[in-house]
Amino acid sequence: MRWLVWLLVVLLVLLQYKLWVGDGSFVEVWDLYQQVEMQREENQQLRERNQALEAEVQDLKQGLGAIEERAREELGMIKEGETFYQIIEEPVATDKQH
Repeated sequence: MRWLVWLLVVLLVLLQYKLWVGDGSFVEVWDLYQQVEMQREENQQLRERNQALEAEVQDLKQGLGAIEERAREELGMIKEGETFYQIIEEPVATDKQH
């Protein structure tokens, strides 16, 4: 009878080992849930970026206003007949010595 108790204890330990450490254990499942959550967050960020890019592409396809705005801001271009004024401000001198 004593050997039956030991056999049951050994079986219980083996089953617990598989549950906590082996393949498909709680630790592994928890890690997979974390990876899935991280991937969902990354997918959401990429989805938002793609929507912004799609809106920009549509804006560029539909009108010249967006192209003109981009040319002015990024390339510093001006229209024919316009005069370009560049204002350079003097840096403010701060006296930190007291």
